[in-house]
Amino acid sequence: MNRVLATVIVGLLAVPAFAEGDAAKGEKEFNKCKSCHMVVAEDGTEIVKGGKTGPNLWGIVGRTAGTYPDFRYGDDLVAAGAKGLVWDETNFVAYVADPRAYLREYLGDSKAKSNMSFKLAKGAEDVWAYLVSVGPAPTN
Repeated sequence: MNRVLATVIVGLLAVPAFAEGDAAKGEKEFNKCKSCHMVVAEDGTEIVKGGKTGPNLWGIVGRTAGTYPDFRYGDDLVAAGAKGLVWDETNFVAYVADPRAYLREYLGDSKAKSNMSFKLAKGAEDVWAYLVSVGPAPTN
């Protein structure tokens, strides 16, 4: 029985990152995000013109937290990435709901903080679906 369970789990991990949310709703919801974040492809194509306070969200799917090139992250988000935090739907949705609380729990540090002060109480699954839909194709 354990072998069957292990096979199912490995199979699920190999499935590409399909989003549970609604990309069309996420596109509208992303309006709340674009004051700080942009979505610009590697070739410079602007998918969403936005702010530069937050990192470019192009290719966030599967990216290790705190690693977008030439962006100055807070120490705690970099530490979370070093500890293994990779952006998938579950982590993204939990993080944007309350970034500071998420990092405090993830790092086990009651003083951890996030540079992202905005909290997206609902609609994060849709934003994730939108980012998946406009991002590069998965490489797995």
